[in-house]
Amino acid sequence: MRKVMRRQLLVILIISVLLAGCQPAPQPAPTATAPPTAVIVMATPTPVPLPPVAVPPTAAPVAAAATPPPATAQAALSPLATGLEGLGADAFFDESYKRLLLRNPEYVTTLGLTRLFGIGNDRLTDVSAGYQRETQGLERAILELLRRYDRAKLTPAQRLTADIYDWYLDDRVRGQAFAYDDYPLNPTVFSVHNDLMQFFTDIHPVRTAQEARDYVTRLAQVKTKYEQVIAGLKQREQAGVVLPRFLIPVVLSDLRPIAQASPTSTPFYTVFAGKVNALAGLGDAEKQALLADAEKQIAASVIPAYKLLVEYLERQQTVATNDAGIWKLADGAAYYAYLLRHHTTTNLTADQIHELGKSELQRIHAEMRQTFGTLGYDTTQGLPALYNRLAQDGGLVSGAQIVATYEQLIRGAEERLSVVFDQKPRARVIVIGGPTGGYYMPPAVDGSRPGAFYAQATGIVPKYTMASLAYHEAVPGHHFQLAIAQELNLPILRRDMGFTGHVEGWALYAERLAKEMGLYANDPYGDLGRLQMEAFRAARLVVDTGLHAKRWSFDQAVDYMVENTGRQRAAMQAEVARYVSIPGQATAYYVGFLKVLELRQRAKDALGARFDLKEFHNVLLVNGTVPLEVLEQLVDEYIQAKKG
Repeated sequence: MRKVMRRQLLVILIISVLLAGCQPAPQPAPTATAPPTAVIVMATPTPVPLPPVAVPPTAAPVAAAATPPPATAQAALSPLATGLEGLGADAFFDESYKRLLLRNPEYVTTLGLTRLFGIGNDRLTDVSAGYQRETQGLERAILELLRRYDRAKLTPAQRLTADIYDWYLDDRVRGQAFAYDDYPLNPTVFSVHNDLMQFFTDIHPVRTAQEARDYVTRLAQVKTKYEQVIAGLKQREQAGVVLPRFLIPVVLSDLRPIAQASPTSTPFYTVFAGKVNALAGLGDAEKQALLADAEKQIAASVIPAYKLLVEYLERQQTVATNDAGIWKLADGAAYYAYLLRHHTTTNLTADQIHELGKSELQRIHAEMRQTFGTLGYDTTQGLPALYNRLAQDGGLVSGAQIVATYEQLIRGAEERLSVVFDQKPRARVIVIGGPTGGYYMPPAVDGSRPGAFYAQATGIVPKYTMASLAYHEAVPGHHFQLAIAQELNLPILRRDMGFTGHVEGWALYAERLAKEMGLYANDPYGDLGRLQMEAFRAARLVVDTGLHAKRWSFDQAVDYMVENTGRQRAAMQAEVARYVSIPGQATAYYVGFLKVLELRQRAKDALGARFDLKEFHNVLLVNGTVPLEVLEQLVDEYIQAKKG
């Protein structure tokens, strides 16, 4: 996944205890149909036949979720859009998107664009209500200005950029109605506290004395930022938007250690100290002064900020319920419909996605049992028992071997890329082992940081699970796609945007492609790991929609995941906690995967012997990431051009 972390240890330990005494009562599933950011190939000696896949036709979304606020030429444009009117199309694309990026200085630092944009690395992103309203006004203004361009006068490349930008901005404007329906604090990497911690410890550059001073300046702003977060939480609480009670202690378990720590024992200080002490050309006295300033700001700003969050969440536990789905919100159905469209970039309804997951699981389970049978396993057993045995038979990896094994798998995939790709990224990918993992961070645009696959490197890992994760997160998955996108000669908006359906659909397709490349030829255990991962993504379609559209309980969702994937119950508790916290996101993987397979088969059927897998992959990769409806348009244009 692209920066989505499975925080299994804390979630497993805490949720398993909590739910023993506070399980939500099972909810009956209603019979009514529920209505409906964004950062990313082949000729094999023995082709693997693909099973037929059927994606239900997309349905028109309901008006409440689909119609953005009207933009009129008479409406006053945001002052932040001053100077954008009258620009040529290319200049408009770059300048307007730059203004959107500048609204989020933390993200500009993450991209490595501060020097190019002429700003410092010394401001945290404002998350106050007033600042958010200003940004929303800018989004509406840019969309209105974009729609004033005469598409007939644009070049084909400009029209494509305009189509992608329109989808993105339109989606942002649609989402403004639900700005306070989310959970800013939650047990995932998308939570503001985890995001900020990673920003300071992993992302923030400390290559010079000035960047070190910028780091300290940002530390002084943490309390203000968290006060803004709490103001937003209060506004949400007034509307009944409160994280489910059983997840609040999980977040508190992250916050309390910082709130109760001494300044010099926090990661904010220890990581900074390591970077400052490694700075060349800086005297000991200056280093000590920087560290003293950091300690002072952590004591004055960071630790008090965490105490404020702890106090507020402890109080929220008294008003929270254990209802897991966003059906409980006043506008829950419309909000979930928006989220499904936002993440999948399709108009599939919750019911369609739910049934699609169930039908795909039947196909995957049949293939699983056939493969287990070739290994001599008793296929009458349930999937948990079969995969428990597979974990032992396939071997276990621990310690330093975990990162080394992932690196070996990635190198093995890279050696075979030329068979199915003629595009490769220049940026390299590294594996970073730690207590948690299972996600990817793209390289910095300025080349200062490579792509990184964060891998859980503690405890014991069943080897059969490792290959598909490496192919998904690194090569030919996320790193391959997103690093190529960054390196394209395209407007910055198309190099930066990441539409979940395309990004995660490609990464899941990369797992299937690895089989077609022969990477599982002598590894039936790894192939069963691939099938388990595929079932895992298909089951998400059922569970996510079950939670948020059909009033499933947390336990009901966990039971379904365990029975249909064969994965450990504790791990599935952590996963379902993620689906509760970030509704809709997990559905994008399999929907995008099926769309890629559908489009590949369409091109094969239309072109016959003229079909070239490398060319098809180029269509999917050299345009950046796009909404799936735009991807379909690109493939159709490729087919017509090839025929012509």
